[in-house]
Amino acid sequence: MPEQFRNLLIIDDEASMRHMLRLVLEPHQYRVSEAENGAAAIELLRREKFDMILSDIRMPDMDGLTFLKQPEIQLLPSTIIMMSAYGGVETALECMKLGAYDYISKPFKSDEVLLTLRKAEERQQLQQENQQLKSALTQQSGEFSIDQIIHTSAGMQQVLLRVKAAASADSAVLISGETGTGKELIARALHSESGRKGAFLAINCSAITSGLLESELFGHVKGAFTGADREKQGLFTIASGGTLFLDEIAELPLELQPKLLRVLQEGEIRKVGGTRSEKIDTRVVAAAGSDLQEAIEKNLFRSDLFYRLAVVDISLPPLRERPEDIITLAEFFLQKLCAREGRQPPLLDAAARQQLTRYHWPGNVRELQNYIEKALIFSHGETLELPPLRARQSAPGEFNPEDYSLKVAAQRLEVEYIRKALHKTAGNRTQAAQLLEISLRSLMYKIKDYGIE
Repeated sequence: MPEQFRNLLIIDDEASMRHMLRLVLEPHQYRVSEAENGAAAIELLRREKFDMILSDIRMPDMDGLTFLKQPEIQLLPSTIIMMSAYGGVETALECMKLGAYDYISKPFKSDEVLLTLRKAEERQQLQQENQQLKSALTQQSGEFSIDQIIHTSAGMQQVLLRVKAAASADSAVLISGETGTGKELIARALHSESGRKGAFLAINCSAITSGLLESELFGHVKGAFTGADREKQGLFTIASGGTLFLDEIAELPLELQPKLLRVLQEGEIRKVGGTRSEKIDTRVVAAAGSDLQEAIEKNLFRSDLFYRLAVVDISLPPLRERPEDIITLAEFFLQKLCAREGRQPPLLDAAARQQLTRYHWPGNVRELQNYIEKALIFSHGETLELPPLRARQSAPGEFNPEDYSLKVAAQRLEVEYIRKALHKTAGNRTQAAQLLEISLRSLMYKIKDYGIE
C-alpha cells in the first residue's frame, strides 16, 4: 500500500540530537532534513518546502526565537514545533505568540515527539477541510458572470472572446499572466460560461505542503498513512461535474505531475492508498506566471503535462499594457468600497487620472485595488486624495525614465490626436470617432480617462 511521506526539517546545533530524531522519525514516513541553526534553515527553506519543522531554541548565529521572528518564516504554511532544555511556561508562550504550534521540553521521549507531530498533522488536515468547505460554500452562494469583469481595453475584450469560445469545450485550459492580473477571475468566468452544474473549486499548489497536496487532490482511503483514520474525498471528486482551478501550477511537486497527467488523459483518479480507479468529470483550469517555462527548462515541470494543460491557452496582459482600463477599474473600486462603507464616492479629478495612468502598476489590478482602498481611507473631501506613487513627474530639465517610455509616448500622442479630431469637428464626438477610426464608445471612454475637456 502506498505511503505518504512528509517533509520534516530538524534545526538543532547538536548533531547527536539531529541524528537521534532522524532515527526516531524516518521509520514513521518522515523525510528528514537537517540544519545546524536558524540561518542555515532559512537558506534550506528557500529551496525546499517542509510540512513540519522541529527547532531548538538556544543555537549560535541565529537562535530559535530569532528564527521565528523572521518575516519569511511567519508566512510559511509549515507547522513549527519548538524544543528546549531551558525555559518554562514563559518561553513556551513566547514561542506560541510568534507562531509556533507547540513546545516540547528536553529531555523528551520519542513517543512524545511522535504524538505532538500527529496532533499537528490532524490540525493541518482540519484546516484544509475547513478552507475547502468555505470555498465551496462561497461559490454556491452566488452566481458569477463574465459581464462582471470590468474592462474597456481591446486587449481584455480579446481575452473574454477567447474565454467564451473555450467555455463550451471540456478541454483543459492554461491561464498565464503576471501576479495580480486576475487569473482566478478569468477561471471563474470560464466556469460560469461553460454551464457546468458542478462546483468551482480552487486550490493554490504553492500554499499546501507537499505531504498533504496529493491527499487534497485525489483523496485517500482509510489507513493509507499514519493518521488516516477515515476515508476522504479529494477535490477532483468533489468538483466532478464542475471545474477545479489549480493556481500556481508551476509549484506542483514533480512526483504528483504524472498523476495529474493521467487524470487529464484518462479522466480518472486513484485515491492515496487505494487500488481502484474512479471516473470523474472535472474540468481542469490551471494558472501560471512566467515561472512555468523556467520550471520546464530546469526539468522541474514535465513538458508533456504542459502540453496537456495548454490545450487552450489564455494569456492575460498586464495592466501597464492596457492603460484604458486603469481609470475604469479605479472608479469601479471606488464605487464598490464606498457602497460597502455607505459613503458618497469622491471624484477622480484630472490630476488624479493623470497620476494613475502614468504609473506602470507592477502589481497590476490587485495593486490598483489596494492603492484605491488606501487612498479612500485618507480622503475626506469631494475629490480623491492620492498618496504618492513611485513614478514621479519630471521637473523641467530633469531626467525621467518615463520620458523615454514608448507606452507613455503613445498615450500622449493619443491625447493629441483626440484633441485635434475634436477641434476639427467642432466638438462633434461621432464625427471625431470616425476620423480617428475608433468606435464612439471607445472615444467616450478615452475622453473620460484622459480628462480631456
